[in-house]
Amino acid sequence: MKRGFSFLSRVSLHSLWMLLLSLVAFSQSRIITGKVTETPGNTPLPGVTVQVKGSTKGTQTGPDGTYKLEVPQGSTTLVFTFVGYKREELPIAASGTTNVSLSADVTALKDVVVVGYGTQKKSEVTSAVTSITAEDFRQSGARNALDLVQGKVAGLQISRLGGTNPNTGVAIQLRGVTSLTGTQQPLIVIDGIPNGNLDLLQQDDIESISVLKDGSAAAIYGTQANGGVILVTTKRGKKGPARVDYNTYFRKEYVQRRPDFLSADEFAAKIASGEITAEDKGHRTDFVDLLVNHANLSQYHNLAVSGGNENSTYRASMYYQNLEGILKENARRQYGGRLSIVSKGLNDRLTTQLNLATNFNKANRLTDGGNLAGYYAFQPTYSPYNADGSWYFEQTSTNELARLHQQTNMRQQQTTSGDAKVTLDIIKGLKASLFGSLQRDSWTDGAYADLASELSKESYQGTGYASQNNEMSNKYALEPTVEYNISLNNKHNITAIGGYSYRYEVYQGFNANNYGFVNDIFQENNLNAGNQLVLGKAGMGSYKNDNTLIAFFGRVNYAFGTKYMLSAILRREGSSRFGVNNKWGNFPAISAGWNLKEESFLDGASFIDQLKLRAGYGVTGNSGINNYSSLVTMGTGGNYINPDGIWRQTYGPNKNPNPDLKWEKKAELNVGVDYGFFKGRLTGSVDVFTRKTSDVLESFTSQLPPFVTGSVYANVGTLKSNGFEITINSTNVDMKDFRWTTDVAFSTAKTTLDKFSNSVYKGTFKTYADIGGFGALGAAIRTYEGGRLGNFYGKRFAGFTDEGKWLFYKKDGTKASADQLNSETDFAVIGNAIPKYYLSVTNSFKYKNWDLRVFMRGRMGYDVLNTMEMFYGNRQQLPNNVLHSAFTKHAALKDGYQYSSYYIEKGGYMKLDEVTLGYNVPFKGNKYFHNMRVYFTGGNLATITGYSGNDPDFIKDTGLNPGIDALNNSDNRTPYMSTRSFMFGLNVGF
Repeated sequence: MKRGFSFLSRVSLHSLWMLLLSLVAFSQSRIITGKVTETPGNTPLPGVTVQVKGSTKGTQTGPDGTYKLEVPQGSTTLVFTFVGYKREELPIAASGTTNVSLSADVTALKDVVVVGYGTQKKSEVTSAVTSITAEDFRQSGARNALDLVQGKVAGLQISRLGGTNPNTGVAIQLRGVTSLTGTQQPLIVIDGIPNGNLDLLQQDDIESISVLKDGSAAAIYGTQANGGVILVTTKRGKKGPARVDYNTYFRKEYVQRRPDFLSADEFAAKIASGEITAEDKGHRTDFVDLLVNHANLSQYHNLAVSGGNENSTYRASMYYQNLEGILKENARRQYGGRLSIVSKGLNDRLTTQLNLATNFNKANRLTDGGNLAGYYAFQPTYSPYNADGSWYFEQTSTNELARLHQQTNMRQQQTTSGDAKVTLDIIKGLKASLFGSLQRDSWTDGAYADLASELSKESYQGTGYASQNNEMSNKYALEPTVEYNISLNNKHNITAIGGYSYRYEVYQGFNANNYGFVNDIFQENNLNAGNQLVLGKAGMGSYKNDNTLIAFFGRVNYAFGTKYMLSAILRREGSSRFGVNNKWGNFPAISAGWNLKEESFLDGASFIDQLKLRAGYGVTGNSGINNYSSLVTMGTGGNYINPDGIWRQTYGPNKNPNPDLKWEKKAELNVGVDYGFFKGRLTGSVDVFTRKTSDVLESFTSQLPPFVTGSVYANVGTLKSNGFEITINSTNVDMKDFRWTTDVAFSTAKTTLDKFSNSVYKGTFKTYADIGGFGALGAAIRTYEGGRLGNFYGKRFAGFTDEGKWLFYKKDGTKASADQLNSETDFAVIGNAIPKYYLSVTNSFKYKNWDLRVFMRGRMGYDVLNTMEMFYGNRQQLPNNVLHSAFTKHAALKDGYQYSSYYIEKGGYMKLDEVTLGYNVPFKGNKYFHNMRVYFTGGNLATITGYSGNDPDFIKDTGLNPGIDALNNSDNRTPYMSTRSFMFGLNVGF
């Protein structure tokens, strides 16, 4: 009995002890559950790390955003982190259920900058690199991808010479002119594809645009980087449930500024008063207005689907865009899509990226602004119709309205790119990648003039005229790379990348034309139906050319903690375009950074967040010249009859060879400071640069013999540039419901033609910008050795005689008529067409769910040649229509056309370029929508300028022939109408 009690007692005591231990254990830990969603929209976020603050205990949310975590006794706070979202810390709820909503961390996204062949932390960048993310893009509806960053990057000039013409691109120039005959614009790289086609980019598919501005950043791209490099990164999918985003806008344009010609009533009144000697035909016609497409309405739609899981993500988008110009028969309709897939395998050691993009477009190119010149001056008492309703034609002008009904000019284009990148993590810190891409672009131009058209009647014996042009290009790239990262003692961080690049490009085209069509049935689709083929008067041509570029490159980045940074680059590159003696070149670069904030002597400066000094030196090249430029090429001569009675085609050299031809080389030194003050309230950068481009290519007169033609392409010139750039980003007010920020970009630069001769080739000056038009007025710009680029050079206006004849100053200060001047001694610099200063200011306001953005930009300190006044402000133009100024400002002028300082005006302006008001619709607890934003944008709302001609924003400010407000110039510049636009947009996420 006693033994039995003892056994039962021991069992009971042991059980009680175990129960007490369990109770104690339970009292020391508990289970916490919850859900993590995205704000706005409350969309579940999978993969979010949930961790107990101060411990290693943690978990991740599942596909539905929920989590379950056992937390130790005494734990009070949970930490929620997810890449691309703001970190959140929340106290553990007493109920055990802790929910949280995370918002996107735009600042974190900006901390990583895309550079050549990779990314870098912004804090470790040692070169002049500017990155613009999607939230800072312009919002007035991009016709071209680079419209999104116009005015946003200091030193980057983006100009729309064709105005709002939907079929024109942009002129791009970074830090001034870098070449006389080679490519001047930056290299475009899209997701790693060199020479990427901007037609393949839509505004809502772009994640960021990075600009490598100085030589130390761009040297890794070698002979294609003299003009800088623009890196475009498109959007990728993120892991999580499928997400659908729809973006759209509708835009209406109105004529904003047109030249001040006499109205029909005013013209008729001057006929009646005898001021104009002409016949009043009795009509009152606004000919220019007849060309305006008052019913224009452009629209854009982009639908994207994205999502994925731990092993793969995807994003697919499709778009439709219909851009209608302010002029009739001027439009562009395009559609296409983009697909991005990223997948992982081999336990996350193998990553595969695939991008596909395509664009189909049909462009109506019948009007481009060039036809405006004829209708500006058309006698406004005429009608475009005869009394019987037929079109009115005359030999001295073109009935532009009739042309729109009787001619066609269409382009059908298809562009596709595909690229793939495979990356393998070999061992810790070491990975190898293989990148390959193909870009294919093909287009067909078709034009036709009806039998009844003015062109056919005056030039083709009243028969129809048709033409077709076709071109196709294929660009291939293959680039294997190896990258190694190592960190020593948590202080020494080293990243090294090396690779090989192979690029091959081939272009081919065909064109044909014929006339003598007896009906308009076939148009340009059956060229052999014309009867001029058998008569030898039809035209036909074709071409094909290619080039190859290969390179070996490497870069090493070193960082000592966050205090000191060093980067070194070397690229060795060869191009088929250069001479046999100079196929290869080396392009080195070195840059360093010093974060002064980390030094002890600034410990007391608590208002400083960042103060990093940068300095870099790099050498880049320019291979943007014609294929086969170094080789002798053959061309056709005449047909001659041989002794055997057979006619044979002759051939001969049409270009001199130059085995010493090589790349233009630019050496650039850049010193900069990146700063941040007052806990991020004031940030930005300052850069000062100087550069020298040597071995500049140009054509020079050659001696016959030994040369076979009269000119040779050779490396002779030298260009020098220096400049200053500053960006300022300030948070002026940051309250709970209201935020006001200001972004400023300012730049100035000066370029001179330092050298244009050597011991073999001689040149004194170069002329640019042939004025064209009425009379042999010559070139407007002359650049002397040692002089600034863009100098207007010509006669200095000295007044008019009593009879209204021109007078100009001679070198000695006396006055003389134009025929008494010596162009070498009496002409002088009368202005400069390159802006000294560029400035843009963006003010952004946010109040609760409302946002307002006001964007202004301008150019200052330059001159413009007003050819509109030169030609149409002169009564010599009568009896065609003229500007009002012909009877007011130029009333004393009673002489012919002359180019002189009289027509040089200040071109500076400041423009209220874009105002956007938006509203983010709140969706609390809505399981169908996670965001919706509606916005209204006004574009080109006001311009402050003293210039009297066309919109100064459309006047060329890049290249070697800027500053000509041209009508029908020799370089094909035409003034498209300036417009003011109003746009409604919608962004919806499901």
